[in-house]
Amino acid sequence: MELEFDVKITANVLYDYMLRHTYYSASGLIGTIVGALMIVYFFYRGGIIFLIAGLVILAYLPWTLFIKSRQQMMNTPAFKEPLHYKLTEEGMEVSQGEEVQTQKWTDMYKAVSTPKSLIVYTSRVNASIFPKQDLGELTPGVIEMISTHMPPSKVSIRGWGN
Repeated sequence: MELEFDVKITANVLYDYMLRHTYYSASGLIGTIVGALMIVYFFYRGGIIFLIAGLVILAYLPWTLFIKSRQQMMNTPAFKEPLHYKLTEEGMEVSQGEEVQTQKWTDMYKAVSTPKSLIVYTSRVNASIFPKQDLGELTPGVIEMISTHMPPSKVSIRGWGN
């Protein structure tokens, strides 16, 4: 079985990926907990400074990720044109213009989903992003391909009809 499709990385797709990546990391979780605890402390003990600090902490990360996604979109030439993916029994091939990169399924780090995208991590920090809007009717086949070739412990795709 082989599947081929093109994806266009937009600022919104990149923002969705950055949110998922950051909030599932230790620093993202700790920041959220600290911000929430400051707001809770404000309601129990008072001190407007705790409310302000909590709100700033909670708003800072999404806002900076929003700005960063826009900057990265503008500064990354690879995002200007669509990426072509080919999923095969051996692995995943991505190409753009004359450049082609291949990675074996056994080398994939993990696969996850957000409400807007499927994300296949090729390392702890690098990933291929498949926006739902670009996959269309190929979505079930792409999920099956990922789920068939990656160990279940590395696949966390939820809410996509599987």
